[in-house]
Amino acid sequence: MSEPIRLPGLIDVHVHFRTPGASHKEDFASGTAAALAGGFTTVLDMPNTSPPTVDEAALEAKIALAREQVRCDVGFYAGAREDNAFAVSQLGDRVVGLKMYLGQTYGPLLISQLGVAMGHFVDWRGPGPIAVHAEGLLLAAAIALARATDSPLHCCHVSRRAEIALIRAVKEQGAPVTCEVTPHHLLLTERDADRLGPLGYMKPTLGTESDRQALWDNLDVVDVIASDHAPHTREEKFSAQPPPGVPGLETTLPLMWTAVCEGRLSFSRLLKLLSRNPGMIFGVLPTADTWVELDPEAEWVLGDGPLYTRCGWTPFEGFKVRGRVTRVVLRGQTVFADGEVLAAPGSGRVIGRRSE
Repeated sequence: MSEPIRLPGLIDVHVHFRTPGASHKEDFASGTAAALAGGFTTVLDMPNTSPPTVDEAALEAKIALAREQVRCDVGFYAGAREDNAFAVSQLGDRVVGLKMYLGQTYGPLLISQLGVAMGHFVDWRGPGPIAVHAEGLLLAAAIALARATDSPLHCCHVSRRAEIALIRAVKEQGAPVTCEVTPHHLLLTERDADRLGPLGYMKPTLGTESDRQALWDNLDVVDVIASDHAPHTREEKFSAQPPPGVPGLETTLPLMWTAVCEGRLSFSRLLKLLSRNPGMIFGVLPTADTWVELDPEAEWVLGDGPLYTRCGWTPFEGFKVRGRVTRVVLRGQTVFADGEVLAAPGSGRVIGRRSE
């Protein structure tokens, strides 16, 4: 093993832990174990659970479950619904942001009316941003709403050439916009979707090679790399109606470190994308006594060993990567070492926004 290098605690701003309502896919204990194995000491969980996190009662119930199970730090988004603009705005710094689904989603969180979306942009005063799932013209609409109301906007899983071009243009004009991309949109295309079948089905769907290359070409305007960790069981994925989503907590860092080794990404930029920027945007910067140790020369193949995520598979199976997490320290305590998660369920914290 080569001399390890030290990284700050990594932050994944986009995960789905499926609790409550679908813990057979992932619960807080298994999801945060996967996070630590991947080098993430803080993760931010999305609100589209069952029931969804759309009011104080639902948030309190989710927090109670999390406190019993989490092994690393976890923050929660509130969810925008057609009838909760004022109520959800009162959650303030108890959540890390407001998630709004403007298309391509299921269940009760789809916002399809302009007036409803505008109401949320007017009422939401943060301090966290409004994070949107919005593709194509809906992304342009979300940006217009953010500019009209002077609301910080975070664009989730940007995946298309036109979308990243739009974000570059509005950023150059000073718009209060940040964005994230995922490893699967950076490294896979629609051809891989054909090869992977349902294991390559996610939202947004995989794009063309032109889309993929555009994300790399515009990486300087990307703020965050996030996994969009969205686990489902193999049985569900190979069912007659496979749900969208793929796991990613344990593969993000080795995939991105491999990009550093290949000269596609600088080390300093990697640290900004996986720690500094997400911490600043969502107010969850890691403490000084939290860090990750990485063997930078380790070479291995994704899928060769068992995964901590409950779903147990990855769309990157067979990818040769470099860089392996050897140790994770959270607030001075070793919580992962040599392939083993040492943190007990409940030893992590539920967090809101921290001071910078």
